[in-house]
Amino acid sequence: MRALRLSLSVLLALFFLVPISWMLIVSIKDEGMKITGVLDWYKPPYTFETYTYIFQETSLIRWMFNSLVVAIAVTTLTLLISSLSAFALSKIKFRYQKFMFVLILAGLLIPGEAILIPLYQVVKELGMLDSYQGLILPAVASPFAVVVLKSFFDAVPNELLESAEMDGGSKLRVYASIVMPLAKPALASIVILTFIAQWNNFLWPFIAITSEELFTLPMGIPTLMSQYSEDYVRPMAINSVASIPVMVAFLFFERQIVKGLSFSGIKG
Repeated sequence: MRALRLSLSVLLALFFLVPISWMLIVSIKDEGMKITGVLDWYKPPYTFETYTYIFQETSLIRWMFNSLVVAIAVTTLTLLISSLSAFALSKIKFRYQKFMFVLILAGLLIPGEAILIPLYQVVKELGMLDSYQGLILPAVASPFAVVVLKSFFDAVPNELLESAEMDGGSKLRVYASIVMPLAKPALASIVILTFIAQWNNFLWPFIAITSEELFTLPMGIPTLMSQYSEDYVRPMAINSVASIPVMVAFLFFERQIVKGLSFSGIKG
């Protein structure tokens, strides 16, 4: 039975690797190649001229930098604000505590598209359109992150926190030294899910940004691909480069993500 499970796992892994390998191999083919069969995709000649072109002749590097700045900033601020909110809701007693949690929970029921117009008006009135602030700050509020982290913090024994406070630890010290280290799996899940969501975010940057130098990858890639819609090589090379940060982030946090999702009860 164990051998059967292992064989099925290997087959599934190979199955999911097929489109990735196809993308990488096509990205180093000659442009205008003649394809008459499936095997022709994998046959030489190979060349890296397409990668040289997209790095030297396009703004791909600038767009990747913008995406990284936005994704890292949103992820960091989301983690900080959501963890503090979840800690207060879980471990600090205050008036209307349950009502506040229900209100945050209700935020999960509102699709992002439903608030685009009022959000645009607010950002416009604040003078943050076409800026990094306009890309970052509206994405920081995350009811999902608060709910997930609160479920983890609820599992931390109150006696442990009370003993730390009796030894002279403040609420912030307990939060930083005890609660946060115990919630590493949940934090890793929030990090990777938030990072990927912002890395792939297209709709809000498309509305809030007009300057090409502030384009993120999801905005910039279509402008390149539309010019070469009859060929596969450049789109595949562009998407190969764009996929690298997300793949690296997932591989780095893979173990923590799996552990965090299993503890939180999230089913993907």
